[in-house]
Amino acid sequence: MSAMRLPDFIIAGAPRSGTTWLWRLAGLHPEIVMAKPVRPEPKFFLVDELYAKGLDWYSATWFAGIPPEQVAGEKSANYMESATAASRIARDLPQVKLVFILRNPIDRAYSNYLWSKSNGLESEDFVTALEAEEAREAEVPAELRFARPHDYFGRGCYYRHLETYFRLFDRVGILVMRYEDILEQPGEVAARFHRFLGVAERPQDTSDPELAKRESGTAGSPRLDPALRRELARRYLEPTRRLMRLLGPEAPVWPEIEVSTL
Repeated sequence: MSAMRLPDFIIAGAPRSGTTWLWRLAGLHPEIVMAKPVRPEPKFFLVDELYAKGLDWYSATWFAGIPPEQVAGEKSANYMESATAASRIARDLPQVKLVFILRNPIDRAYSNYLWSKSNGLESEDFVTALEAEEAREAEVPAELRFARPHDYFGRGCYYRHLETYFRLFDRVGILVMRYEDILEQPGEVAARFHRFLGVAERPQDTSDPELAKRESGTAGSPRLDPALRRELARRYLEPTRRLMRLLGPEAPVWPEIEVSTL
């Protein structure tokens, strides 16, 4: 009987921050095989009903036939937000490598809002939605408990989610990158990602037309009001300070969220 095949790495978040782009990039590499399709995501360690099916089911459903000499990966962007998922991954895959991409939380929140609006899950303006966020998230229906369509500000408090992973896993097995670097220096993002996985660096893969499918997030949508941006930058100051304390020198930097007084 063949050994159970499980992932060598997981792209675990954050939502609306370029994880699909990274999934596509990984799939272009001849040494990497990604769990397919990209949607719906596996969410095995997140959803109780799926986790109850066991690791054998997870292996057979998502990684069957992947030879041991290839690097296997999966992407479930909501893992980052779940302490339960973190604990399950640590218990079942203690040596797995974890990849997170963090986006300027202001842009991530607005992109999340636009996604919810375009999918018929949001009818309020952004200011009203932010004000009602906590109450609405407390009443989210069961079928949307993982999509969390109204959790705009809270999802950008990255330290809340990452501190669980940093407590449970060795830091050398965690890679945290910036979404903005995908836009500004995709070749370096690819090379860093490949180095982390221990495969040949292929920065040239970022010129592949497949990656042009990257979701633009806010492209073509109304720009966020500058006054609201400033208010969100103020609100994200302390959460970003905590993130920087957690990550140290490798922490992403977003200049409009001033953290020079750490």
